[in-house]
Amino acid sequence: MRVGLFITCLVDTMRPEIGLATVKLLEAAGCTVEVPMSQTCCGQPAWNSGDAPATRALVQKFVDEFEGFDAVVAPSGSCIGMVVKHYPDVVREDAQLSQRVSALVHRVYELTDFLVRVRGVKPGEFASLSAGSQVHKLTYHDCCSGLRELGIQSQPRQLIAQNTPHQMEEMPDARNCCGFGGTFALKYGDVSAAICSDKCASIARTGADAVVMGDLGCMLNIEGRMRHTGEMNTRVLHVAQVLAGDL
Repeated sequence: MRVGLFITCLVDTMRPEIGLATVKLLEAAGCTVEVPMSQTCCGQPAWNSGDAPATRALVQKFVDEFEGFDAVVAPSGSCIGMVVKHYPDVVREDAQLSQRVSALVHRVYELTDFLVRVRGVKPGEFASLSAGSQVHKLTYHDCCSGLRELGIQSQPRQLIAQNTPHQMEEMPDARNCCGFGGTFALKYGDVSAAICSDKCASIARTGADAVVMGDLGCMLNIEGRMRHTGEMNTRVLHVAQVLAGDL
């Protein structure tokens, strides 16, 4: 299967190692991975800010770059949620582009959902990637967009349980928001910080060595709050890193 990797803005600029781990996993699942070098943003910040023309231009760009692939995969529930759930609304008044979007969105996936539902990764299929790794206690944070827009919850937990030696400890209120919400964290900083403090307290109660999730925005928010409050030991990791043996 020929897969187009949508790397996402944050991964490209802040944590490219997540992109490398994603490629490792997709190739281990038997995919041929290509990364269109002209790709940029999914358009979510513009759409959330009410800039419909800028969003539409980015939708057009995304379709031009990715519609030729068998599947499009990204290590981000937030960006994939934008494509799958909101692109049809952005272009609903453009019949031609709307048709192209409709044909594409059914082939666009968040990473763990793709590995479980499309590639049908079997128990132990990725085990060699983390063979010999020290066993860690992990806890999982369910990022809002992936959970509520795409139904991403069991997939990452299943992959970790079946393909790594690590132990999972569920935190209280794992489904609660971390307070990021894109520009929400900028507009309502005090509220965001309070929400994130609650999330960090839930993580701490598990005694986990690392908290794992599927969106870099949430990772940066949680890690930033931890370090700001003096918590320097708990690692904050993307699920792709854990599955690829980068823990």
